[in-house]
Amino acid sequence: MMPPEEESPDGDRDGGLVLLHGPKSGSARKQGCDPFAQTQRSKLQHRRARINQQINKEMRMRAGAENLFRATSNHKVKETVALELSYVNSNLQLLKEELEELNSSVDVYQNDSESISVPMIPLGLKETKELDLLVPLKDFISEHYGEEGVLFDKEIKELMELRQAMRTPSRNEAGLELLMEYYNQLYFLDSRFFPPTKTLGVFFHWYDSLTGVPSHQRALAFEKGSVLFNLGALHTQIGARQDRASLPGLNQAIDAFQKAAGAFNYLKENFSNAPSLDMSAASLTMLVRLMVAQVQECVFEKMTLLRAQNDFLARLQLAQEAARVEDVYCLVHQTMSQPHVKDYVPFSWTTMVHVKSEHFKALSHYFAAIALCDCPAPSDAELLEQEKAFLQFHVTMPEGPSLRVLLQDPEERRKLGKAHLKKAIMKHEEAMRIHGLCKILRKMDILQEVLSFAHKRSLSKYSEIDHEEDFFETGEAPDIHPKTHQKPEIKSPNFSQVKVTDLFHRLGPLSVFSAKNKWYPARRVHLMRGENGFGFTLRGDSPVLIAGVIPGGCAAEAGLKEGDYIISVNGKDCKWSKHAEVVQLLKSTGKEGVDIRVITLQGSECPKAVDRKAAVMSSGSGMPKSNKENSRKSLMNSKSASTLLVWGKKSKRSKKSTYSGVPFTAVGDNEAMY
Repeated sequence: MMPPEEESPDGDRDGGLVLLHGPKSGSARKQGCDPFAQTQRSKLQHRRARINQQINKEMRMRAGAENLFRATSNHKVKETVALELSYVNSNLQLLKEELEELNSSVDVYQNDSESISVPMIPLGLKETKELDLLVPLKDFISEHYGEEGVLFDKEIKELMELRQAMRTPSRNEAGLELLMEYYNQLYFLDSRFFPPTKTLGVFFHWYDSLTGVPSHQRALAFEKGSVLFNLGALHTQIGARQDRASLPGLNQAIDAFQKAAGAFNYLKENFSNAPSLDMSAASLTMLVRLMVAQVQECVFEKMTLLRAQNDFLARLQLAQEAARVEDVYCLVHQTMSQPHVKDYVPFSWTTMVHVKSEHFKALSHYFAAIALCDCPAPSDAELLEQEKAFLQFHVTMPEGPSLRVLLQDPEERRKLGKAHLKKAIMKHEEAMRIHGLCKILRKMDILQEVLSFAHKRSLSKYSEIDHEEDFFETGEAPDIHPKTHQKPEIKSPNFSQVKVTDLFHRLGPLSVFSAKNKWYPARRVHLMRGENGFGFTLRGDSPVLIAGVIPGGCAAEAGLKEGDYIISVNGKDCKWSKHAEVVQLLKSTGKEGVDIRVITLQGSECPKAVDRKAAVMSSGSGMPKSNKENSRKSLMNSKSASTLLVWGKKSKRSKKSTYSGVPFTAVGDNEAMY
């Protein structure tokens, strides 16, 4: 995600996010979270959380027992501990089997439509422990920012409420927005409170989505990655619940599974060394491929709704679409069978993917047979187009007569159609055999119904075209070349679609007031206006920078330095103030002078550049013009080592500078100084 750029406290659209710095009405956390909703899905998630806690407890007991077993030399104690270990391991195995059964409860996530559709595989959400950030954040605000931590109690509690809400997102767009809002908020949390050389001292605890094994890290990247994983998982649940008997439902399912693939792919490419298996590169690769396969399955179903069923070319396209679905599910099955993934993925998932690959291969041969047997022979006008389509239909050309004779002779069409049906029936039976091997899938009535219906349909068609006088041996039908008219798209998360509130905006703009920057304690300076003004120049916005100080002037005598940032004028906070606003505050000063507070970033001093500038300014107006120009260039080059780089992000900011980089002797007093 590209980091957003900040603007004024009123809020502006800039960079990749929409930043708001005031109270947010209609927050997604109210609409997208319902922890008390007792739906089947939420009950499932609550059971998952309970099992996760039990697994955590048993693993801690096992770790303690293993330590004792290694430490003791007493034979009787070793026997007792070994017995206890076997008991704990037995409990762990039972809990993991119970969790696997939960992960296999895909029917809970499907839609309530009466239409029969092949079930999709959704993911359950990762569970996390509650996290108390109140004390760590208050301490960091006091130590790093020099502010009273208690003044930010409201912001910290709001952040904790947002985190609590995102643990139970609703299965709709509001739930997705809630997760996205928290994920985007973590960008600011990272920049404000996680310096590169130090940790905040809090652990982020998350449970593996499939095994329930707990993991924890101090790194905020683990929190970000886990939230992003849940974003993808929620997309899978939304995709699985769509009514795929209608075109709108299919389009929504395709979109949801493509976004799920995008979330998992983004996680794989941008986060590494995850402590839990579900976020490992091998697991995420498997999940991306699974989502792409489910998109391809929806594309096939979409084709069956859109294409005319009695058209020869349309049925060939359906056969090739089914072959494409078989192709991608075969790849998913190979991925799930790899050593690092095989023992981790639920057996019911692997079995269902295998069943689907066989099922769609059967469908590809079925639609090929229907195209040959149910559609009339082509007319002379249609023959050329059908020949062209049929040339690219099979992986290898079928044995027998020429293509033209095959397409025009009803008997030859019937023979090839019969061969395709024979293969379809074999694949249907193989799909049903594999389905019967999995106890969990056997309980899934809707999948059994789909497989049985497709098998009976192929048998019926075979009986219809089988003639008693057929004495020829049915040949081997060649495989069908996979082809799709809609290639799945992996849609990366669009983080800019959700408006984000920088909860800790009162600390100041992130360009200066961030965890990676350090500054000296704030200084309070009282300035009196001299005959030629205050004796400094300003540049930039939010906060305004002192770009130059005239030696011997009022500002220099008061202790102001080049590179200081103005954070308040006469008690008014100016961290977010525009250039013109600060100038107006200074100009409104009376004879009593003005109190300003400034800070200096550590490491922003550039003594050599300051000495050169002082030498230039002390030479007065007697300097030749050529030397003045050389000095101007020298000063412009010296900026590269200074903190002025912070203000070089956008050219529009440099336009707001007042006489930036110009020696004071090169311009009139009335123009150069405040």
